[in-house]
Amino acid sequence: MTYTEASMDALRQAGDELADATVATLFERGEVGKFNTLMRYVSTVGAPLPDGLPDVAREYLQVTSAPPPWVDWGEMERARLFFIDNNVHISTALSFASMPACYVVPHVAKLLSATHGLKYPSKRMAETGQFTVYLMQPDAFEAGSRFIPAAQKVRLLHASIRHHLKRENRWDTEALGTPICQEDMIGGQMFFSLLVLDSLHRLGIHMSTEGAEAYYYAWRVVGAMLGIDQETVPKSLEEAREFLDLYMVRHMAPSDEGAELTRQLIDLYEEIVPGTFFDPIVSALIRHLVGDTCADWLQVPRTRWDTVVKAVPHLLGVLETIEDRSPLGAWALDRIGHLTAVLELSSLTRGRVMHYAIPEQLKKDFGVAGTVARTHRWTPPTATVPS
Repeated sequence: MTYTEASMDALRQAGDELADATVATLFERGEVGKFNTLMRYVSTVGAPLPDGLPDVAREYLQVTSAPPPWVDWGEMERARLFFIDNNVHISTALSFASMPACYVVPHVAKLLSATHGLKYPSKRMAETGQFTVYLMQPDAFEAGSRFIPAAQKVRLLHASIRHHLKRENRWDTEALGTPICQEDMIGGQMFFSLLVLDSLHRLGIHMSTEGAEAYYYAWRVVGAMLGIDQETVPKSLEEAREFLDLYMVRHMAPSDEGAELTRQLIDLYEEIVPGTFFDPIVSALIRHLVGDTCADWLQVPRTRWDTVVKAVPHLLGVLETIEDRSPLGAWALDRIGHLTAVLELSSLTRGRVMHYAIPEQLKKDFGVAGTVARTHRWTPPTATVPS
């Protein structure tokens, strides 16, 4: 598919018809509180739906209870193995590239600050980390897993934000289009897939073409389950590059909310890193992965670690050599990577399970102004986005 300004403008007008209708009915009937309370008990695939669940919610959960019929399960298994092999690197990319990329899109930064609060950045990171971990489990789509219920709830969460902003006339639809529109949802899918692959490449991680394509494919499946129109979503990495470049050129810019969210993200991870000596590495990693232009827009401070971080690919290259030459070394590094990712998620969630509830209201001070103008090694297509 070829993406143009006109086609992107059309995507800005579209939401998610099924989820939007479900949420509208829940609010109309005053059943949101009941839904949130009862859905805390629905967290795994195959769990019986509780008595008293609103009918419209029950119908929605039944319709969305299975992955799309076109899923290639062999490709999904390749994606899972890719995640296991690179989990700590993927976690790094999600934290220090994908999230800052969201913040460099002003209207997205405003939405995030409204729905999660500038003082609670760990909530967004915890939800994203938990969601990714659920997806990459071997039984993600089988009885007892947590991924599908999480996806169903996240989809309704997005719809509830659209509902609030439109109902309360707190979103300039004429200027900005539908909140959390199809263009933004696809953009988010690109941030968590293609941009992660770009970041791994920048870190010097060796990836096969098959592994990179499988990881992207897994996020296509996620997108379908979150209500993204499969007629318009990029089907290949080449189409994904075309979409992401145009999306970022159309929307990326500095904003107060983006800078504040980035500051909160940096503070959050500096708290996780033991001691203070290594604190500047957080800012340095963000700057290394998103590039100086975006880092400056987000007011990421320059530190003495900016040069040191550039040596990370060489260090990771040494570790990959150990992994390639020693089965025991490969097992040990995979185990360390797993434990590191689990520790990071545990720090973000503080041991809690994130429930992805429908917010009954948004922040009262929220307002959105106008836009501010071991086979073939995978290498990313040339990007046109400034770095």
